[in-house]
Amino acid sequence: MKDSFLSKHPWLLTLLAGLAAFGTYSCMYAFRKAFAAGTYNHLTLAGIDYKVWLVFAQILGYALSKFYGIKFVSEIKTHQRIQAILGFIGFSWLALAGFALCPVPYNLFFMFLNGLPLGMIWGLVFSFLEGRKNTEFMGAVMATSMIFASGFVKTVALQLRHLTGFSEFWIPFLTGLVFLLPLILCVYLLSLIPPPSAEDQKLRTQRQPMDAEARRKFLRYFFPGIVLTIFIYVQLTVVRDLRDNFEIEIWKTLGYTGSSHIYTQVDMLVSLVVLVVLSLLILVKNNLKAFVYMHGLIIGSFLLIGLSTWLFNNHQLSLKVWMTTAGVGLYMAYVPYNALFFERMIATFRYQSNVAFVMYLADSMGYLASIGILFVHEFSDLSISWGQFYNRSLIGISIMGSLSALFSLLYFQKKYAKSRHESVPSLTSVTT
Repeated sequence: MKDSFLSKHPWLLTLLAGLAAFGTYSCMYAFRKAFAAGTYNHLTLAGIDYKVWLVFAQILGYALSKFYGIKFVSEIKTHQRIQAILGFIGFSWLALAGFALCPVPYNLFFMFLNGLPLGMIWGLVFSFLEGRKNTEFMGAVMATSMIFASGFVKTVALQLRHLTGFSEFWIPFLTGLVFLLPLILCVYLLSLIPPPSAEDQKLRTQRQPMDAEARRKFLRYFFPGIVLTIFIYVQLTVVRDLRDNFEIEIWKTLGYTGSSHIYTQVDMLVSLVVLVVLSLLILVKNNLKAFVYMHGLIIGSFLLIGLSTWLFNNHQLSLKVWMTTAGVGLYMAYVPYNALFFERMIATFRYQSNVAFVMYLADSMGYLASIGILFVHEFSDLSISWGQFYNRSLIGISIMGSLSALFSLLYFQKKYAKSRHESVPSLTSVTT
């Protein structure tokens, strides 16, 4: 009955699915990013700030999770998703208790355990949304959670510490406790979402689990384009992760001394802009046109990053305006690669597969690169602050990213023209 009712009211289904996905992933952030609200200024290990070790430990676990997700998320069956989401987040919350109880530096191991299952949550949640005629809107709503929740969770964590007086080590666990019931409610709403309709499958291609052979076929078919896509995504992931983990330090080293509410204010504005722009893609019914437009949007976003950073460095923009504008550019380029880009790619080429495989392939490379950047910053001769490092990184990706996205556009246009005269590989070895 519930499936029949929602299926007969597509916009209600779209709204429910988008909000459920947004809420679930926002709540997940409470279990993943609350620790980043602390500065741990009084602690070092081997001459390195303890927070850097915490970020490294969690990203290492998160990156390993992404690598395993290439197989796990692309193969998981529909009825297993809800249990997996709750089980993985529950495990990460228990790890935060271990982080609080275990003394320094041994609690680093629990931060590693905290990140270990969380990398699979995005793919599990998005699998409820993909392959639908309104996937762009639902996916854009979901994607804004990673922008909004980052600042919101840090603000909540800082307020919790102010109100309770607990140490920085207990705040991540307590923040998770605050978000526990909302998480359960949002996951329940996810469970109400019916599978894609016949019309959805006609417009966006049927989505199927992919075994090892199916994944190899997919890679062979799109290999040059996937290499370019991963290169772009690695750049975006590194800088986005830098902003996410060291946002407080970036603001401070660039001269900000005001209220902690600034993180939520800026991230909320960035979220709204990204949501509105990406949601407009549902108006483009032709998959090839939407795929081309998405490339154009990504190229334009890289140019916005470069222009806003140049203006800030030449004292033409204030810190708040620059952080907002560069944030819009960064996330406007980053968010499409968190499923929407691959959603339209699959639909354009009518390739029966799923978004999870290629998205997790790109994600795993991105977070592996993030680990490398942490080492470069801490163990090389680069004696610059996180704010300066972020600034220079934005300039770098604005140049390399825009050129790479242009080459990606040219490749996929040529591939599409060729594909009209050849058959697309089938997933004969895959069972649903």
